[in-house]
Amino acid sequence: MRQRRRRSTGLLTAAVVGALTAGLVAVAGPQPTANSTDAAPPGAAPQAAPAARPAPDPDTCAPTVAALSPRDRLAQRLMVGVDAADPAGATAIVRESQVGGVFLGGNATALLQDDRLAALQKVSRTPLAVAVDEEGGRVQRIDELDGDVPSARQMAASDSPEEVAGIARERAEQLRARGVTWNLAPSVDVSDQPRTAVIGDRSFSDDPATVTRYAAAWAEGQQAGGVFGVLKHFPGHGHSSGDSHKGSVSTPPLDQLRAGDLRPYADLVGPGKPLDGRVGVMLGHLDVPGLTTDVPTSIAPAAYRLLREDYRFDGLAMTDDLGAMKAITDRFGLAEATTRALTAGADMALFSNVTPVAPLLDAAEKALAEGRITAQDNDTAVARVLAAKGLCSRG
Repeated sequence: MRQRRRRSTGLLTAAVVGALTAGLVAVAGPQPTANSTDAAPPGAAPQAAPAARPAPDPDTCAPTVAALSPRDRLAQRLMVGVDAADPAGATAIVRESQVGGVFLGGNATALLQDDRLAALQKVSRTPLAVAVDEEGGRVQRIDELDGDVPSARQMAASDSPEEVAGIARERAEQLRARGVTWNLAPSVDVSDQPRTAVIGDRSFSDDPATVTRYAAAWAEGQQAGGVFGVLKHFPGHGHSSGDSHKGSVSTPPLDQLRAGDLRPYADLVGPGKPLDGRVGVMLGHLDVPGLTTDVPTSIAPAAYRLLREDYRFDGLAMTDDLGAMKAITDRFGLAEATTRALTAGADMALFSNVTPVAPLLDAAEKALAEGRITAQDNDTAVARVLAAKGLCSRG
């Protein structure tokens, strides 16, 4: 078992706080004075005021989206699995499909070495999101290369939020150096499950306030290290009846989730909240009484309305893995699940398995042609994906 190195985080915390504060301060430009050489002489006729310049359009995503073909716009909404042991195969997938992102699962590391992810980026006309699950504990991808990170539960028990921010920043810098741009973490599930249960020690705590503090610290440290983070698993997997990798699972009723499992989202995302505009949210495959009926949250329109309307989240919303979790695969094929997700309101559909992408795009194009996916909703989703990749601003 690897020994854990303590990190110094005082300077990081000051830097992060200072950077956040600086972003809120407006500096006034120099003002003309009575002694200015530009002042009109006494008795001179008043000069006409210069014509007001139109304010710059803060939305730089619209023209970026418009430059993409309809099929390429749909492709931006897919994050596909690639085999990290097969760089050539991964390159072929990206070159042929022009997907918005790739996901590296498993323990293979070939793609994470020798600048192979930089080579993968070169075949993509639009910069890729390269994602991993790097939570620490039993869910991490570069431990064999860069050392272990403790589990969320262990960090919350032994470290301050400032120290966790330092751990997250260091890990993000390691990921970024290898070409990873997104980390599908942290988990904001509120759970007291046994350590090895589906959530278990992936949760910081069974106390919503503690989860909120530590998830915010991880997300902020991760962002400081140059990696985009994704909170998961909305609306809350911590008190589920089982493991969605193995089959359908249910949660307590929605009203009960609001009182506990959903509190970190209420406190972290939405206008004026600490992580507003800075993270994405992943929807789990959950059957929630009072919210869903015949399909799980990841492909249920009601779940996306809950996130957008009740919690006022306007950032990137993505699904959990549609390709290798039986809560989905026992009910739907991948093409149907993907189209259902995009139609329901997911900006990006995730699947971890390596599979032909063209049939998924064909199905999505058909849904777009038939109006099940509207052109306006599709463009809005693409803009969120591009903004999450740092390619444009939605204003």
